[in-house]
Amino acid sequence: MTVGTVRIGCAGWSIPRQHAHLFGEGESVLARYATRFDAVEVNSSFYRPHQARTYERWAASVPRGFRFSVKVPKAISHELRLRAAGDALDRFLGEAGSLGGKLGGYLLQLPPSLALDARTASAFFRAFRRRCQAPLACEPRHASWFTAQAEALLVRYAVSRVAADPAPVSEAATPAADPAWRYWRWHGSPRMYYSAYSDAALRELAQRAMPGRRAATWVIFDNTAQGFAVADAARLQALLDGALRGNG
Repeated sequence: MTVGTVRIGCAGWSIPRQHAHLFGEGESVLARYATRFDAVEVNSSFYRPHQARTYERWAASVPRGFRFSVKVPKAISHELRLRAAGDALDRFLGEAGSLGGKLGGYLLQLPPSLALDARTASAFFRAFRRRCQAPLACEPRHASWFTAQAEALLVRYAVSRVAADPAPVSEAATPAADPAWRYWRWHGSPRMYYSAYSDAALRELAQRAMPGRRAATWVIFDNTAQGFAVADAARLQALLDGALRGNG
């Protein structure tokens, strides 16, 4: 379901038993997930590579308007720490690019210990952009990335900065840098990955994530450990739909 120009989904497409009634029928779990949501974040790519034919199969199992965000492997972000990543980028982008027109963009989550090194970051983003012009959202977690210098660097390479919850610093709660892709990642609060969000928090998010005239807006729920992501995403859909219809 598309709500205005806002795409709402989850980190992964598992369907908890208690929320199965929210979805239609499908030949796979992903196909069933896509009867409700029009976006998903592929997190498994962070941990292990997937063959090109796997991405092709995923793309073939969802409707035309569905989009995937694919998480950059930890081999690049956490092990290489963005250095000398050309070969790894070639492999990853070659695989994930098999999503074709259903690729919505890429997510780069940085380790909390990775401080901004402008030279390293510039070299990495330059290498990425030589290979790929797809949208790229970055979720840094070290305080040094939330400065005017860091934002200017991200803007230079058309990289969006994720709005995260919980936010490691106050600035991290708001999307920034490249305005073309506003990307929220809500991980669960107060307990990351486990906690559900209150209706008040979701109402506030709905107001903040109202569709922009020129921006693509995504909201991804990552509080999947006990299945709350699906319920929170469905509730946000309802809130945004009500707001856009003028009765929310």
